Amino acid sequence: MAKFEMDTEFVRKLAEILEEMDLGEIELADGDRRIRIARPKVTFAAAPIPASAASAPVAAAAVATAPTGAGDLAKHPGAVKSPMVGTAYLAPEPGKPNFVAVGDKVTAGQTILIIEAMKTFNPIKAPKAGTVMQILIDNAQPVEFGEALMIVE
Repeated sequence: MAKFEMDTEFVRKLAEILEEMDLGEIELADGDRRIRIARPKVTFAAAPIPASAASAPVAAAAVATAPTGAGDLAKHPGAVKSPMVGTAYLAPEPGKPNFVAVGDKVTAGQTILIIEAMKTFNPIKAPKAGTVMQILIDNAQPVEFGEALMIVE
């Protein structure tokens, strides 16, 4: 196997792009060589949840599309924002019902979705009691830090 030479200037440029574009991470691959640059994440106490605790009432999934841009919705007072970069899942596992649907009443601290980050499933909980007004993402969708995921009013 050939020795992998690191171009530190290239790494610096990638880090600058990461910062300028407000991205969580950049990953490039060229044959067997790969490089991944990621910003540190600030996460809140998150632990994997057992499948039995993740079951929710059966409800049809409804994803509401917003008439305004997602950036505008991140400013909404009821926006539930992603605390990390990862892949968001609306159900505890494939084939299971979603945690919540549009119109569902939720309680503060109730798990409303999970985000997989670095092979760890992190429950995202409702910050307050209310009604799910909009689900702004699709199942298995990549999400960025601070991205609006749902609106709970």
